[in-house]
Amino acid sequence: MDISWDDARLFLAIAETGSFSGAARRLRIGQPTVSRRLAALEYAVGSALFRRSVDGAALTAAGERLLVPAKKMAEWAGELHRAAESADSSPRGIVRVTATPYMSFDFLAPFAAFVSQKHPGLRLEVQSQIQYLDLGRGEADLALRGRPPTSADLKLVDTLEVPNAVFVSKALKARLPRKVSLQQLPWVAWAPPYEAVPPNPQLESMIPGFSPSFTADNYLVMLAAAEAGLGAMVMARMAHRFPRLTRLVPLELDLGPFSRSQTHLVCAKSALDIPRVRRVAELLMEEFQRIRLGR
Repeated sequence: MDISWDDARLFLAIAETGSFSGAARRLRIGQPTVSRRLAALEYAVGSALFRRSVDGAALTAAGERLLVPAKKMAEWAGELHRAAESADSSPRGIVRVTATPYMSFDFLAPFAAFVSQKHPGLRLEVQSQIQYLDLGRGEADLALRGRPPTSADLKLVDTLEVPNAVFVSKALKARLPRKVSLQQLPWVAWAPPYEAVPPNPQLESMIPGFSPSFTADNYLVMLAAAEAGLGAMVMARMAHRFPRLTRLVPLELDLGPFSRSQTHLVCAKSALDIPRVRRVAELLMEEFQRIRLGR
């Protein structure tokens, strides 16, 4: 029997997210469509590929046998897509950039407006994610990440290092003693399932019995809480030329080993062969250099 790339992509989405709902979100289709297409695939294969339970979907033995070939198929599909697009020499079209919610909101959104003005034929699609997308399979074209790549299929294009700082609202700062410590501050932090996302682990290591005054699983909600005076947030002190008006001000506090952070521009090795991706990567590198020089 023939298994199409659409079938393999559906199978991988369920296997990697562990649920039909997660696969539906990744593929941007309805959950009933996921169930229907999987049923058709299992009928064609002649075996159940997943065990369904209240906890999600787990691979059966038959599903395990398909996993590695499906991953290879995904990698080949990504390479084929990039090879086909590299034949077009003009930098136009959509470039998908994935980044943390902070970088997406505070940097990439205004950067996208700059790109649109400079290159009207280019359009950025920003995918704000806590989890890393698979660049090798073409889930995004470029990524801004907190860690450098470890996969041989990925390329580190550039690295930007900036200072971190503790930010609070002006109203909260006015209520604080002149000399305040990290331990004395109320904190806004990530809620489950993102409690392991920075800066939570770093704050836990520096503040005994760390207990934030407010938590949320959404960056914009956290930012709104900090601006309302609920607590402090650790953010990069990145002076770029697309500043957003904010009601937060920095405190001069020592964050120790967490006083600086890095952002890595990453892509699949062949992604820069595509003119539109290469041009956006070049523009990001130019912005990184401007930030380094403090322009």
